[in-house]
Amino acid sequence: MKYLVVGESCKDVFVYGESNRLCPEAPAPVFNPTTSTQNGGMAMNVLINMESLGSKCKIHTNPNWEQVTKTRYVHQNHNHMFLRVDRNDKIERIKDLNKINFKEYDAIIISDYNKGYLHEDDVKYISSRHDNVFLDTKKLLHESWCSNVRFIKINNQEYEKTKHNVTDRLKKKLIITMGSKGCLLQGTIFGVPTVEIKDSSGAGDTFLSAFAIKFTETNEVDTSIIFANKCATQVVQRRGVIAYKDEK
Repeated sequence: MKYLVVGESCKDVFVYGESNRLCPEAPAPVFNPTTSTQNGGMAMNVLINMESLGSKCKIHTNPNWEQVTKTRYVHQNHNHMFLRVDRNDKIERIKDLNKINFKEYDAIIISDYNKGYLHEDDVKYISSRHDNVFLDTKKLLHESWCSNVRFIKINNQEYEKTKHNVTDRLKKKLIITMGSKGCLLQGTIFGVPTVEIKDSSGAGDTFLSAFAIKFTETNEVDTSIIFANKCATQVVQRRGVIAYKDEK
């Protein structure tokens, strides 16, 4: 199988440290950094997960993605996030979309963080040129531009913002992730085991990657959701934006 990820990317940076006092000039914590990690985020994290799951995958993303950063400052013992600093997150619209040969791929995964890289017309264009398109978007949904997508994954908070736009047709393809409660599809809840959640950052990327791969391989929705839940459950038990790793 060959896959293509389309969407904007960034670099996720986690700075871990301690804070034992407030600064004297303001009621703000004094943060003492000790270690840091960094890796590809957003669409790049989808690509990393796809490859970690053993798939052949390419990506079409913003060329300046390493300059687009999300830096999180986190307590190294309690995992409390003090602050997130985003830089350069206004991203130019995708170029040369019409030069991509979508038909050479078995599935297209759209990772749309709504930073400007993909417009609604771009999602409509992509989904009109391939029958197997999986969409994760921060945009408010509307049937006028996402009706041809095979499945749409959004989280519960995103659904609450856009549910007034969700028609019966869209509901049939809408997977709503609900954190520790699992996910919802057409009125059926797919639960997950209770685990200690250390960091949910990037878990949606993992879910999307795993679901797209398993469904493309099997054409079985329930099997694909169960697998996606399993992969997402693994990554939330580790710190940072971490790709799924087969632990067999």
